Amino acid sequence: MLRFLSGVFIILHGLVHLWYLTLSQGWVEFQSEMGWDGSSLLLSGFTSDSALRPIASILYLLSTVVFLAGGIGVFMQAEWTRSVLMAAAVLSSAVILLFWDGNGVMLVQKGILGLLINLVILGGLLVFPQFLMAN
Repeated sequence: MLRFLSGVFIILHGLVHLWYLTLSQGWVEFQSEMGWDGSSLLLSGFTSDSALRPIASILYLLSTVVFLAGGIGVFMQAEWTRSVLMAAAVLSSAVILLFWDGNGVMLVQKGILGLLINLVILGGLLVFPQFLMAN
């Protein structure tokens, strides 16, 4: 049962990344309470915010796909699951940090909870490497 719930949670966590894909693609009109505005503390000085959006779209979509694969791997108890989940958590964390605007306001909307979830996933996989593989 724990494996099932973990797999569902990981898949749902991956699907949340689609919200940031939606924002980066401009599929909804941006409102300030949505959080991420398309800028990046680290990258905006090198390129325009409009040039960052396609990069963000690709990376957020990739994060979604890798988390979905990891969640499926949990269900299948596949040997590669641990590696995929570690990659997903590292990628997602890097993307969140890379596209953070440097403003400490509205951190929840900017992905701080996702970053914490990624750290818990990484920590769990490092401390309990067989955790998600248990029956």
